[in-house]
Amino acid sequence: MTALFRRIQPPKTFRLTVALLAKYLKIPESLIVRFECWQNVLFVHRTDRGGQFVSYRQMRLWWDAIALLFESCHTSNALQQLGLQIKEESHKFSDYYQAMIEDLRQLWVKRRDYLSRSLPAKESAA
Repeated sequence: MTALFRRIQPPKTFRLTVALLAKYLKIPESLIVRFECWQNVLFVHRTDRGGQFVSYRQMRLWWDAIALLFESCHTSNALQQLGLQIKEESHKFSDYYQAMIEDLRQLWVKRRDYLSRSLPAKESAA
């Protein structure tokens, strides 16, 4: 389990529903019998094809969780560490879509720029 996965803890923090999974899988809700949140992956029981594994990392909830982590970084150093964790994770796992990586990179740059503008003002006020 990676550092980023431990920070996000999808089985504990993601609020998954049949409707959400059906939308992600692009199937009718009626095809999902049930789903199980395992430690590293979801297992979706389907009427049409048995079971299907789904990576947490491919879901929009994962992207949203990372975006929240960016917002929780209050120093450039913390943001840099998070960026390194994401980079390491994206190289290690093929679950990341290129468009997702690009979106995350843009969010990271936005947060970096925000921190670089706001940190000097805070330091001068102290």
